[in-house]
Amino acid sequence: MFHVKLPGHDAMARAADEKLVSRRIKLPRPVVDKPIRQVAKRLLMALFVLLLTVLIVWLDRAGYHDNANETVDLLDCFYYATVTLSTTGYGDIVPYSDSARLVNILLITPLRVLFLIILVGTTLEVLTERTREEWRLSRWRKNLRDHTVVVGFGTKGRSALQTLLATGLQKEQVVIVDPSSKVIDIANSEGLTGVVGDATRSDVLRRAELQKARQVVIATQRDDTAVLVALTARQLNRGAKIVAAVREEENAPLLRQSGADAVITSASAAGRLLGLSVLSPSSGEVMEDLIQQGTGLDIVERPVKKSEVGKGVRETEDLVVSVLRGHRLLPYTDPHASPLQLTDRLITIVRAAPSAQPPISLGPAD
Repeated sequence: MFHVKLPGHDAMARAADEKLVSRRIKLPRPVVDKPIRQVAKRLLMALFVLLLTVLIVWLDRAGYHDNANETVDLLDCFYYATVTLSTTGYGDIVPYSDSARLVNILLITPLRVLFLIILVGTTLEVLTERTREEWRLSRWRKNLRDHTVVVGFGTKGRSALQTLLATGLQKEQVVIVDPSSKVIDIANSEGLTGVVGDATRSDVLRRAELQKARQVVIATQRDDTAVLVALTARQLNRGAKIVAAVREEENAPLLRQSGADAVITSASAAGRLLGLSVLSPSSGEVMEDLIQQGTGLDIVERPVKKSEVGKGVRETEDLVVSVLRGHRLLPYTDPHASPLQLTDRLITIVRAAPSAQPPISLGPAD
């Protein structure tokens, strides 16, 4: 039976009245105009169709007959265009020449249909919104695989995602899971797909298609929640790489037993960085630069090149920190690290390449 030490104070605890009933998938919405602007555009389009109809009738007014005074003036053209486009059709002004009737068939009738579509466009949009959303969701499920699931979108989750995006991960390959609908709305505004719900429930993780994911980042606010999420995620996906963060160092072994491949102790890591900065502020800045991808220097894991096979760790182009051989991580000072083998992977320090990804805004601290 697991025993998890809980943090004494959770600075990012959600409001107690937060409703967790909804466990919906929220896809990022395309950018649209404001409602007032949309209405204004449709009114201008309707006015354009009306004026075009008036112009057509005015140019061929000799082919129309008015039962009141037999002549058709500009006011009569507006009147005829209005009652025709609205399909009222009182019949007091009618086309009687062949040219006028042909124009009504070829031009006036299509304009009438277009006018009606513009008027009922808002209603049609509401009616088709559900169908369109279901179609987008179905296409999203079909195309999504080998993606990244981020559980918890606080400061830790945002920072982890920002690092992944800096290394080339596309936003379309990311799914955020968080119990707060407001947090998911923020994720949607940044172009990310989100699932509202409790990530300790398997049905919520299935909505995030975790069973097809390549990697999972667990950045929850509580250590006991992280353990349950890791257990559920590993049960759904045996092959995914799971990385989790915990507050208390003594809870790290529980995360590993629960299926996490790597566990980061956030409080201890921050404390060590603080201590290093006290002893040497410049060293602290260097370490901060190394863990922040996309700026200055980056730590990168890469395979050994064919030209590097048989060479020593100091004979490579990059600055090698460690050598990953099988499941063993060898420091560069280890005599067994050299010569390099074709199946090795190198942990190197390289100059950061400029990133094209926009930054993810960081919220309040976890």
